[in-house]
Amino acid sequence: MSLADRAAATGSTAFVPDPRLTNEDLAPASARTWKVFDLFALWMSDVHNLGNYTFAAGLLVLGMNVWQVFTSLLAGFVLIYLGMNLMGRIGQRHGVPFPVVSRISFGVWGANIPALIRAVIAIMWYGIQTYLASVAVNVMLLAAIPELDSWTEHSFLGLDALGWTSFLTLWVLQALIIGRGMESVRKFQDFCGPAIWLVMIALAVWVLAKAGWTISLTSTPNPVSTGKQVSQWFGAIGLILATYGTLMLNFCDFSRFAPDQRTVRRGNFWGLPVNSTAFVILSVIVTAGSIEVFGEAITDPALLVAKVGNTWVLVLGALTFAIATMGVNIVANFVSPAYDLANVWPQKITFKVGGMISTVAALLVTPWNLYSNPDVVNYFLGGLGAFLGPLFGVIMIDYYWVKRGRVDVEALFDGSEDARYYYRKGVNPKALWTFLPSAGLAAVLALVPYFGDVAAYSWFIGTAVAAVLYAALNRTERTRALTPAPSEA
Repeated sequence: MSLADRAAATGSTAFVPDPRLTNEDLAPASARTWKVFDLFALWMSDVHNLGNYTFAAGLLVLGMNVWQVFTSLLAGFVLIYLGMNLMGRIGQRHGVPFPVVSRISFGVWGANIPALIRAVIAIMWYGIQTYLASVAVNVMLLAAIPELDSWTEHSFLGLDALGWTSFLTLWVLQALIIGRGMESVRKFQDFCGPAIWLVMIALAVWVLAKAGWTISLTSTPNPVSTGKQVSQWFGAIGLILATYGTLMLNFCDFSRFAPDQRTVRRGNFWGLPVNSTAFVILSVIVTAGSIEVFGEAITDPALLVAKVGNTWVLVLGALTFAIATMGVNIVANFVSPAYDLANVWPQKITFKVGGMISTVAALLVTPWNLYSNPDVVNYFLGGLGAFLGPLFGVIMIDYYWVKRGRVDVEALFDGSEDARYYYRKGVNPKALWTFLPSAGLAAVLALVPYFGDVAAYSWFIGTAVAAVLYAALNRTERTRALTPAPSEA
């Protein structure tokens, strides 16, 4: 039901949204069909991937033991849980996606700034994640069918024939799923999250059995000093916050489909502190088991599965890693740019069209070349990633402290100069004055080698600085009496 239809149904004066600001996908969600399990499965899809497995396993190699990894990541996921609830509340309460939520603080046109930053990051990582999954599939295929080695002898645009085959297969499968809209996304993630758990548990049982069911939870293959372990413990928290800061920023894209706040909180609880921590600990235990069995820490699950030596297990492993990456890609790297690009030109770009643009762009940037270039990954994507914390800080302070949770939903789709969220020429200058210096600071901390000791905390520092600065700039604004509009929810 459109905003105008809702107004007519309640007998109020019909509001006509500005066509430059709305379409069916950006309007408040009318169907609230996502349940606790859907949100729980969303987190399973997002967490159960090669990147998180390798990240957790890498902490063991760096010098932390299993218990230290467990406590640090549990603390990190609790903080993420709280942040997701804050953003989730906004989406569930008002039913709008991230670019529309951004209009509250950045203005109806200024919202394109955070939306496009988030979209570019997502598109790049969409391609990179698909490429990494294709590499894992290639490892499985070459182990199962050695004759395929001849497919790796010649390359085109930096990728050999086997690589192109695996990459395009995953690329097409994802496009087919996401091309059917958000309901298709919900059904797919409900399947892939639990399926990956079964395979991971089977892998853990196999490794532990090979290790004689005895692994050390207090030792590490690379012992370091107590001070270094403490630094790594806090650094792990900072890094996991930065990793999930992307989805924390646009979690309202999913929570907008939940029927109530309780559903959001429960889905997040089971999906983040409980499931996410359990998965990364299982990853560390499997890695510790690989030390006992093979005498070295194997942090890549694809390489570990390849050591099983059974063709059917290898095929199952290839399918599992493909599904895992498709799951995290669709959740973390597709939904956001689909909405973000729709926000730029709502009259021509729908959610599905935005998604297809993102998918094609992820192919055209040849992500294997991006990933092989450390400068691109570290400076371009890392720099943009550092911007996400300040964006989160501005949006949270504006909604909960300045606006006190009072939002005129109709005004989010009003492009007239006297509209509540038009600010100055459609942009809120205070949001920009806050974002630019805090984002610059976060990027410097994240990228300049001199600040390497605090680089892991760049997201947190950027968020905090932006929150304090925006609060200071809006201290008089907060004191004004805000009279809720009829459409406020």
